[in-house]
Amino acid sequence: MADTHSLIIVGAGPAGYAAAIYAARAGLSPLLVAGPQPGGQLMITTDVENYPGYASIMGPDLMAAMQHQAELMGTQILRDEITSIRTDSQPFQLVTDANGTLQCKALIFATGAQARWLGVEGEDTFKGYGVSACATCDGFFFREKVVAVIGGGNTAAEEALYLTKHADTVYLIHRRDSMRAEKILQDRLLAHPKIRPLWHRTLLRVSGTMKPLRAVTEITLADAATGMPAETLPVDGVFVAIGHDPATALLAGQVESDRDGYIITTPNGTATSVPGLFAAGDVCDPVYRQAVTAAGMGCMAALDAGRWLSD
Repeated sequence: MADTHSLIIVGAGPAGYAAAIYAARAGLSPLLVAGPQPGGQLMITTDVENYPGYASIMGPDLMAAMQHQAELMGTQILRDEITSIRTDSQPFQLVTDANGTLQCKALIFATGAQARWLGVEGEDTFKGYGVSACATCDGFFFREKVVAVIGGGNTAAEEALYLTKHADTVYLIHRRDSMRAEKILQDRLLAHPKIRPLWHRTLLRVSGTMKPLRAVTEITLADAATGMPAETLPVDGVFVAIGHDPATALLAGQVESDRDGYIITTPNGTATSVPGLFAAGDVCDPVYRQAVTAAGMGCMAALDAGRWLSD
């Protein structure tokens, strides 16, 4: 019979590491299961300039610092992948790929969310070097530059409007002749002097330089009806804004979620519909999706879990 841990944390991003730090300091002896991509989305982020305490730090360096602090506080980190979770009885059962079954009384689920990408030529090459899925994270780097936003929903409209605070010109690339975004967002977007919509266009290719610096210089657009190349557009940055998918497959059908799959938590808290199960970070946050808010929710989850275990 496997040992039963007081608390297991699934996920090794800002939410998971923050939860681990607080839980370890509270004497809960947490076990953090890092998963297949420790560090999450920050591992493909270059300069981070909006995390308090760091004027500028590379994303992987920030995650390494968080991991070191969590281990220093006494967190046990298991570099393994969870393949299934059962929350229908106590203790919870977590089956791993290489370490058998783990058991715990309380579980913090902090697996994050993944941006949806287009899969076009050049997209992977320039991720973090001009291609982004987060205007709030990276818009600052495009002051007085030209950028393109790909998409037609609320996310694309919000990203485009935010980027007008920094960029000189914001092209909105959409495959249809009208947006799916809320009317109020469309009105603001279409009235903004910095935003130039390009309808009936799809992104075909992202191009740029590799030496001396990797950087985006242009995109190739295709006619949405024929698929044929329509034009080449000089830009300094590309923001793919077609949505995010929360990594909640392990809890499918076991916990209350919204229509997009984000886990629903109690107001001003991290408790879920399953007693003893807590969620933190992008897995339950479709609005902010920032490293600092994820870390804050990780702190909340550790405190909530500690109180639940005491009770």
